[in-house]
Amino acid sequence: MSKNLVIVESPAKAKTIEGYLGKDFIVKSSYGHVRDLPKSDVAINIENGFEPKYEVSPDKHEVINELKKLAAKVDDVWLATDEDREGEAISWHLAEALGLSVQHTKRIVFHEITKKAIQAAIDKPRHIDVDLVNAQQARRVLDRIVGFELSPVLWKKVKGGLSAGRVQSVAVRIIVEREREIEKFLAAAFYNVRGQFDLGSAMLKADLNRKLKDSAESRAFLETCTGATFSIASIDTKPTKRTPAAPFTTSTLQQEASRKLGFSVSRTMVVAQRLYESGKITYMRTDSVNLSDFALEAAKQEITHSFGERYSKTRQYTNKNKGAQEAHEAIRPTEMSVHQIGGERDEERLYELIWKRTLASQMADAELEKTTANVAISTCSDVLQAKGEVIKFDGFLKVYIEGSDDDSDDEGGSGMLPPLTVGQVLQLVDLTATQRYTQKPTRYSEAALVKRLEELGIGRPSTYAPTISTIQQRTYIEKKDKDGVPRAFEVMTLKQGQIFTEARSENTGAEKSKLFPTDIGMVVNDFLVEQFPQILDYQFTASVEQEFDEIAEGRLQWQVMMKKFYTPFHQNVQVTLDTAQRQTGERELGIDPVSGKPVIVRIARFGPVVQIGGSEDEEKKYANLRAGQSITTIGLEDALKLFDLPRHLGEYKDQKVTAAIGRFGPFIKWGTLFASLKVKEGDDPYTIQLDRAIQLVEDKIAAVAASELRIFEENPEIRILKGRFGPYIKSGKENYKLPKATDPAVISFGEVMKMIEEQEAAGGGKKAASKRAGAKKAPAKKAASKKAPAKKKKKKKAAAKKSAKK
Repeated sequence: MSKNLVIVESPAKAKTIEGYLGKDFIVKSSYGHVRDLPKSDVAINIENGFEPKYEVSPDKHEVINELKKLAAKVDDVWLATDEDREGEAISWHLAEALGLSVQHTKRIVFHEITKKAIQAAIDKPRHIDVDLVNAQQARRVLDRIVGFELSPVLWKKVKGGLSAGRVQSVAVRIIVEREREIEKFLAAAFYNVRGQFDLGSAMLKADLNRKLKDSAESRAFLETCTGATFSIASIDTKPTKRTPAAPFTTSTLQQEASRKLGFSVSRTMVVAQRLYESGKITYMRTDSVNLSDFALEAAKQEITHSFGERYSKTRQYTNKNKGAQEAHEAIRPTEMSVHQIGGERDEERLYELIWKRTLASQMADAELEKTTANVAISTCSDVLQAKGEVIKFDGFLKVYIEGSDDDSDDEGGSGMLPPLTVGQVLQLVDLTATQRYTQKPTRYSEAALVKRLEELGIGRPSTYAPTISTIQQRTYIEKKDKDGVPRAFEVMTLKQGQIFTEARSENTGAEKSKLFPTDIGMVVNDFLVEQFPQILDYQFTASVEQEFDEIAEGRLQWQVMMKKFYTPFHQNVQVTLDTAQRQTGERELGIDPVSGKPVIVRIARFGPVVQIGGSEDEEKKYANLRAGQSITTIGLEDALKLFDLPRHLGEYKDQKVTAAIGRFGPFIKWGTLFASLKVKEGDDPYTIQLDRAIQLVEDKIAAVAASELRIFEENPEIRILKGRFGPYIKSGKENYKLPKATDPAVISFGEVMKMIEEQEAAGGGKKAASKRAGAKKAPAKKAASKKAPAKKKKKKKAAAKKSAKK
């Protein structure tokens, strides 16, 4: 039996490390976190110093039992989880769950999974750093308290099923505020002027060094230039340098992978995790830009060998982020001599990006020469400018050019100018004034949001990806593309002494993979900003992160920080529950011309709706908003169109065919059958005709028939259908499992009924499951009550049991 047990978080990491250690070591995985706060309000004892009550996760009991048995048979247990606060907390939870001594259990950390790094860690073990554990514990407890106290406020004051969080709500605020900036933005027109000159062997382009405000001013300028002489007034040439970017941190890797590879933030982290666990790169959750002496020397050797000594320039970068966590390294390859790796395509591409960025960071500056030629106009004092750039020495540009979120940024410069001399007279080909418009603020991409969070000091490398995933999962934010819209613009051209005017059109405003706030996201944000300004304040959220840093450094007790936060926060919650008005984002659009009643948009139980009739009206009409519509921007005309549904299209086989929109989108109803419209193929409930609707109905009938493996004559409501995961039993609207070995063609009606009864008795079927959940929830609410209500609990259980039996 091995003398040492090493525990890590993931099986992939365990496999890599086990290959580096000898037969005296056995390496096992905990498969991530092993303990957490239970999902109940008894998880934290606030009165007793915010004491958390941790439980072993239900799916980890078997893992813990196996690790306990192994730990009892070895001389030493080594905890080798990740080196950040979360990794430290996992090690502490493992020690607690396994009954190990926190003071005596060996803890090892490493920046990379290589034989050299693992051996160095084994040679210098330490103990669990309780300060790091407390910093992570403070984050977990604080976030749980904020979520558990704010969410019920939203249920009562906005809509059921909503949630809030300390960092996620601030991230939503950033997106909402940008959307409001865009809504308020008014584009202003202006004119750019460009001249083209024929030099015989080349063309020269030069731009007016100011913008013209309107069509009249532009025409007047072109008229002034009619018959003018254009000549080179001056040429200014000066050298300049471009410096490489620092090696990757978590946030810059996420940003650059988004720009260059089109990866989402979560996809980048999943791929980076695989590269780290297989020993290809260093630890991927870091805010450090430092490189080790070993990495600096390896980079120098690789650059000198591949490109020559002139290309090498060793340099260390400093963190701009004041709250940078532990002294990690930047993200880099473990072996600089490995230019490319085999494996999955995503891994290959991300590794190549990391390799290039790391190598470029240790290369010489690029040397450039910028030239500006001023073109004088004989008839006025204005000047046209021609700008060019030439690379004299490529330096780091030989390997890597950093991406940019600014679409107008020209990384390659404007090219080299043709040979020019001062006083040279130029032959004008044309002079064009083109109408342009000021650009509205751009919506955030995932990577741009990470950058903004980092700038504000909100969150840490380990929290960016989960935060962005959470706000999308909870439908406060959606990532989507936006089609552009046509926009007219004017072009005036002076050519051969005459001015020509032309109207052109362009597509503007198209966006790809940008973050948009949903209606519910905007309503929740407005409510929280109004009622909980401190929690949604950027500086306050950043200051909380700084306090976590102080706890990690042993300069602040986490319970003291929690008490300072909780007292005013809890009071704020109570006051809001007692006094705040219900928030629905309600907006009156106008009056319905038919009924004379007000037309209102608001958030209802199942999402945004248009309502005809005020709160005092007994009879109200409702219509769901369509995809792409918002309660903040919809107008009266579009709102009233929504009440054109359901549309009666005609009859098919003596049954009505109607088009409508429901919770899950537009559909056709024929008798009791519902068929979804294929919106991507151009189907529209407002314009669809009967023949197309019949086709959709027939397609649905055929699809249902193809999925029906068996219908029982004894009761046609009982069927066996083909599902995604195999055959199953359907009884009315309820679904029941069919054992895998069962042949649908052979099973009898009696056997099917017995299966249904057994599964209902055990709580199977959707209705049974919801009844069971309801039965459990009801007593939980009255757990703190006195004895009288406790009898109701028995009645409900008995009723549920009787119903299941029936």
